[in-house]
Amino acid sequence: MSWNPTLEPQCPEAGSLDDIETLIVPRARDIGGFEVRRALPAPRRQMVGPFIFFDQMGPAEFLTGQGIDVRPHPHIGLGTVTYLYEGEFQHRDSLGTDQMIHPGEVNWMVAGHGVTHSERTSEATRKGQSRLFGVQTWVALPERAEEREASFEHHGQGALPVLEGEGKELRLIMGRGWGAEAPVSRFSEMFYADVVMQAGAKLPLPDDHEDRGVYVTQGAVSVAGEVFEAGQMMVFRPGDAITLTAGEQGARVMALGGETLNGPRYIWWNFVASSREKIEAAKAAWAEGDWAHGRFQLPPGDDDEFIPLP
Repeated sequence: MSWNPTLEPQCPEAGSLDDIETLIVPRARDIGGFEVRRALPAPRRQMVGPFIFFDQMGPAEFLTGQGIDVRPHPHIGLGTVTYLYEGEFQHRDSLGTDQMIHPGEVNWMVAGHGVTHSERTSEATRKGQSRLFGVQTWVALPERAEEREASFEHHGQGALPVLEGEGKELRLIMGRGWGAEAPVSRFSEMFYADVVMQAGAKLPLPDDHEDRGVYVTQGAVSVAGEVFEAGQMMVFRPGDAITLTAGEQGARVMALGGETLNGPRYIWWNFVASSREKIEAAKAAWAEGDWAHGRFQLPPGDDDEFIPLP
């Protein structure tokens, strides 16, 4: 989601644990009754593999009539990956997509040259109390894909590989790892997985990806005797053999990483690009607001309002 792009996570020293290159502890921010923790980008780590943005959404509880309302806004140069633990919301975009998402499913919107979308709690869900808890990430596109046409994919819970055993359940959301491969399209090598671990369960990370990180959403895990609590992201040194062990209450983690890009990316508002010129062109196009003939259009069925250029 893109409602507050100014959250700045902190990066304390990782201590004596040599396997960890960076430890990121994002601050929780309340944005109108909804808590967000942003782990990426961080001052000392812009990306983990191609992942350039990582937001934990909630957990939040809404009263009857309440919910999230992220008005139409634009993206370029990235793909958004939405994955929920609890709740639902409605995605609509300028491609004409109108897609609900529920726990265990994945929405993958590739912005490319430009796309506009909104995210809102559905009218049906607003009729009662509801909860929302999940993670949204952005994947920076390699230069060859930055100007591609926008696209959208939805994959249901049954389409994603699930690996079970030895006290853990792993759902592979994107990419390849642990001998499995997800059906979601990709433009570079990566892995992204939701892992639920019982107390004492162990999870080895793939050792054939250049960049690897783990974000703890619930419980705690230990690495080489060091304990990491919920709300922390660890980025590991390339090539080291890494195994996570769940704490006494178990753990839920998001494991992510992959191939690094050929250089850093510029980020401004909801735009990601390999050059400042591409950012400036997108800013001008959104400010122009020519929804009928311009670079950006508004989502059909949700075109009465939009987020203006900051």
